[in-house]
Amino acid sequence: MSKHIHTELEQGKARIVAAPVANSTPKVDRSFGLPKELYFGTIAGYLGFLAITGLTFMNPVLIIPMAIFVVFIVAGFGVPSLFTRLKGNDSKALTLGEFRTQGIATNSGTLHPRDAAVQVLILPVLLVLWGIAAATIAVLVS
Repeated sequence: MSKHIHTELEQGKARIVAAPVANSTPKVDRSFGLPKELYFGTIAGYLGFLAITGLTFMNPVLIIPMAIFVVFIVAGFGVPSLFTRLKGNDSKALTLGEFRTQGIATNSGTLHPRDAAVQVLILPVLLVLWGIAAATIAVLVS
């Protein structure tokens, strides 16, 4: 607890002592905690969407935008991957087996593996389905 010690300081009865400093360095956790298979699934979903739309709407004008999108996706996942490998990173991402048995810790509590996988993969899967729907509509209209 803390309390005001102004009167004790004035009377010379209080002593101020510095707290001991721990010599240990803090543990650095730069991993994102999820197994890399989920990241590969996410990358595959995004690149799959680009492949579906690129093959459906084959046009030489789309080569540069598609290449830019691929570079953004690779950079978007490659830079954080390099970030986890920096010197001083004390932690490793979960393996798929550990993830299946433990789940993942979040701010609101432990999340079951199935729920975490659904949250991570829902957008890439919906993008692939959207690409398939757009391709189907384009084929039926033409």
